[in-house]
Amino acid sequence: MAQESSGAPKSAGANETVSTQQREGTEGQVGGPSSVHEQAKRNREQSRDSLNRLRDRLLTDYALTLGADYNVLPQLASNRSGENAAASGIIRLYGHWQPFNQDSPSAGSLVFKVEHRHLLGTDISPQELGPLIGIAGITATVWSDVGGMLSNLYWTQAFAENRFAFNAGLVDSTDYVDMFGLVNPWTDFSNLAFSVSPTIPVPNQGLGAVGRWRFTPSLYVVGGLADANGDPHDPGHMFRNLGEGELFKHLEFGWIGSWENRFSDNIHLTLWQVDDRVEAEVEGGWGTVLSFSHTVGERWLPFIRGGFSHGGGTIVDRMVSAGLGYQLNERADYCAVGVNWGRPPEETVGDNPRDQYTIETFYRVQVVPNLMIVPSAQIIINPALDTTKDSLWILGLKIRAAF
Repeated sequence: MAQESSGAPKSAGANETVSTQQREGTEGQVGGPSSVHEQAKRNREQSRDSLNRLRDRLLTDYALTLGADYNVLPQLASNRSGENAAASGIIRLYGHWQPFNQDSPSAGSLVFKVEHRHLLGTDISPQELGPLIGIAGITATVWSDVGGMLSNLYWTQAFAENRFAFNAGLVDSTDYVDMFGLVNPWTDFSNLAFSVSPTIPVPNQGLGAVGRWRFTPSLYVVGGLADANGDPHDPGHMFRNLGEGELFKHLEFGWIGSWENRFSDNIHLTLWQVDDRVEAEVEGGWGTVLSFSHTVGERWLPFIRGGFSHGGGTIVDRMVSAGLGYQLNERADYCAVGVNWGRPPEETVGDNPRDQYTIETFYRVQVVPNLMIVPSAQIIINPALDTTKDSLWILGLKIRAAF
């Protein structure tokens, strides 16, 4: 069977009816492998039958789909001149509610997600580790210690047999900007070099809207805008931010092999532009990303991605990534390796910026239903922010308990 979102080996379970899939929102939504709909779908695939019976009851009686998980990531770096250990935990509750026309494949839903991100016995989080040890980048994108946050609260709706769909409200642009099959930071690569391109200054969660139109079963366009100063810790402040008119805009043209394999079998061109952020003292900018990934022999997933930016406060202004994923079995077990070249902008490191190379590999294991572990290793050659070092390595171990 061809690979599905985030390298998952299978689609909805055989005992799951089409009506249930439709009512859970898996047919008409805008979002990538880490979006609420896809995470809830993945939880169902990897849960015990007793838990899925509870989900079915909530769905039947209240048109409500719920999911929760607790995620842990410790990282250890070879840095000998300062910080070298970081760890963070993240607890999340998410779901979507369909108050109208629950049995329709075009039923809209209210999507929500709340989180708490915190340290686990260290002074710094994995998200802070990279810059502290001299890396122009982030060794683990979502793993911070920012505390409680409301990261999703939006309405999603599909029309015209899923040819058109939109999200509007409090959105997370990383759920749908520059997607490909191994972009999910909860289960796949950790380093930003292999996530949403570091050449794109995707804002924090905030008010925004995105729409998708499928011209044909294979050709699509996605476009949207979001508050460039998003702040999920203060939802009230979001409306004041939006009044400042500082926006992040994106437009993507793409091809997919099929709707079911839209993340893995995907070629797209993403264009973006962001306004000047006056209070943050960050200039505006623009850029583009080209991405290719396609399953080979039903188990292999090669990918190659390149990005360029001019301004916008990006971490790097040029980058190329390539790699290969492999599905080991019919569960979620998966392994992959990626190689990245990146160059930070001169305004960050001065004249003649140093080329930085990143290699990451991970091995995802579904230990038992509801419990996944993902050991990983990263090697950074020529850390761009510390020219005294030739290389660094970072070891990590993700643990994800999902319900």
